[in-house]
Amino acid sequence: MLRDLLVLSKARLCLMVLITTLVGYLLAVPTPVWTVLLATLAGTLLTAFGANALNQYLERDIDARMVRTRLRPLPAGRLSPQVAMIYGVAVCMVGTFVLLAWSGPVPAGLAAITILLYVLVYTPLKRRSTLNTLVGAVCGAIPPLIGWSAGTGGLETGAWLLFALLFVWQMPHFLALAWMYREDYARGGLKMLPVVDPEGHITFPVTVVFAFLHLPLGLLVTLLGVAGPWFAFGSLLLGLWWAWLGLRLYRSHSDRDARRVFLASLAYLPLALFLMVADRGPGRAEDAWLETAPQPAEVAATPPTSGPPRNDQ
Repeated sequence: MLRDLLVLSKARLCLMVLITTLVGYLLAVPTPVWTVLLATLAGTLLTAFGANALNQYLERDIDARMVRTRLRPLPAGRLSPQVAMIYGVAVCMVGTFVLLAWSGPVPAGLAAITILLYVLVYTPLKRRSTLNTLVGAVCGAIPPLIGWSAGTGGLETGAWLLFALLFVWQMPHFLALAWMYREDYARGGLKMLPVVDPEGHITFPVTVVFAFLHLPLGLLVTLLGVAGPWFAFGSLLLGLWWAWLGLRLYRSHSDRDARRVFLASLAYLPLALFLMVADRGPGRAEDAWLETAPQPAEVAATPPTSGPPRNDQ
């Protein structure tokens, strides 16, 4: 049962959630408070577990029709729907409480929003509209916001840059995967873009555009002081490599090149995040300005260079 509950929670996929949450915290806080960091990671992981379990509970009929998901615990009958629902709700509640008690109201609120978006909007939208991928990308881009706000209590410029980077990254990642499994998604009745666009006239241009968006985003991260010049150089090389693979997919429309784009996405994000942390900047645009701005004591100690003489002169 424990193994099936981990499959129900999509435990392996949640590793990326942990990594992005950790990066958000480390970029926001120079010296980690370990109790807060561990509580943030634990709470975020639990809420992700619960949201994934509720997603599989609601999609158990779809999973039973798809080849790649028919052996999951619910369609295979190894777990009952009632157990999955109770587990999902309970784990979501525990994870949100952990965040509220040890990380703060902003991380807890962000986690609650993610659960609601993922379970009540993204999951049913997959049956109705190709816009589901955009909503899913929003959900996947929130974990670094949770990590950042756990460290600072707010959401400064660097947090939103991380959100944008994660959002943009997910589009080529998901579209390449959906292209490889478009027949299986169609069998399940899901409105993924490659299912309603079997010729790829929309899918591949969108994939290329979002792959190229990583280039200016990487530079913006450095320009706003979240990371240094080494990150800008590394992200530029990684972005060009990924964009080139996207262009190959645009020309070939082949499953092989779609797999290359997908696998490259799995390499791009950890490498980019590692570079960002290793070449960490001030973390916030406001901090970068404050480091160079004159402080009150310095201003008071500087004599005026012009103007009428003072009484003490």
